[in-house]
Amino acid sequence: MTPIERLFALEQFGIKLGLDAMRVLLAALGNPHLAWPALHIAGTNGKGSASAMTERALREAGLATGRYTSPHLFRIEERMALDGRDIDTARLSHALARVFAAVDRLVAEGALAAVPTYFEVSTAAAFLIFAEAGVDVAVVEVGLGGRYDATNVLTPVAGAITSIDFDHERHLGSTLAAIAGEKAGIAKRGVPLIVGEVGDEAWGAIDTSARQAGAPVTRVHDGTTVETVFVNGHARLTVTTPSGHYGPVRLALGGTHQAGNALVVIRLLEAFAARTGRRVDASHVEAGLGRVQWPARLEWLRHPGTGAQVLIDAAHNPAGARALASYLSMARVPAATLVTSVMADKNVPGVLGPLLPHAARVVVTEAATRRAMPAGALAAAVTALAPAGTPVDIVRDPAAAVAFAQTFATPAVLAGSIYLIGPLRASLLAGGFEPA
Repeated sequence: MTPIERLFALEQFGIKLGLDAMRVLLAALGNPHLAWPALHIAGTNGKGSASAMTERALREAGLATGRYTSPHLFRIEERMALDGRDIDTARLSHALARVFAAVDRLVAEGALAAVPTYFEVSTAAAFLIFAEAGVDVAVVEVGLGGRYDATNVLTPVAGAITSIDFDHERHLGSTLAAIAGEKAGIAKRGVPLIVGEVGDEAWGAIDTSARQAGAPVTRVHDGTTVETVFVNGHARLTVTTPSGHYGPVRLALGGTHQAGNALVVIRLLEAFAARTGRRVDASHVEAGLGRVQWPARLEWLRHPGTGAQVLIDAAHNPAGARALASYLSMARVPAATLVTSVMADKNVPGVLGPLLPHAARVVVTEAATRRAMPAGALAAAVTALAPAGTPVDIVRDPAAAVAFAQTFATPAVLAGSIYLIGPLRASLLAGGFEPA
């Protein structure tokens, strides 16, 4: 079994929140997470986009960067990037081999009661890769929650919380205050924490947690003026903070929600520059916001031969669905054929309810994972939720579902689960589609 195969074999054991195993494992590896300064980003939605924008701006400033995000769309190597490029398989295999050697030794000695989880092992490998590469800074996205997430062994230069909404309630709690409190668990004494646009209930929990931790908190709108114009679904921002002026800059990533993410990025980079003395000019920030690429986030793919267009988006929770629905309205996308699969543990009305008014037709399929809701059950739920008369088809094979959707004159929109859109995006690119 190769190191990567052994990593994937750990998926069957699920999620185990906690930091003890990570600390023991990293110590055995020489504490690679202490070899580079980090920026740590949490949030229900937007943390991946904010991580990508932040990393791109740091690269524009001439810094050697690492970036760790999850989940991946198609290949595990996508989770770990050096200077904006996904790591290669050989580098990942080498790092995983070192991690598993340490795991086996620690289990044999009794220092670890069991083999760490998939996410713990992949996180340790990422930290080792960044240390060996000698990065100037790494941008690390929280996996789940914050307080007990494996990445929370970091003491970063600065941290951020992009947004708070409902998702993963089984692990994080059933109220916005509970979810916010878990995500605010990344707060550290003396480490600036940037907080995005959150409601009063979430803000109260974050403020309390940050104060208890001794972390200075900045809300993105504190002392900030923002001018926003939306054109074809993309924001054009002009921002003045107490520390600088930015724009006007057209955000590369579409959707109204990206304006809020961009504010988080601006304030986070200002905190980074202030604490490290690194030069990150307004021009670097603007380039990061305006040039970043982040696949499957309101991403149009077009086939140059046939002219067919597909919109793919990683909307898999209520907040993501609302953001996609807002984009469909703002960009005046015609009523679409929605191709969807939703995980069985998700809030189907929350995920699909905002999208169904924009769908002329719905094609229900099944992502290639045991977590996927059976197509028949999902089709029944969609039929109950959709406007009367909306056709609902079942095509269990995802590739066949997309092909079927393309037989209609309406644009195809793929959403509902990353497990669906990741493999489909790779298949479409292999079939000649290109980013539009």
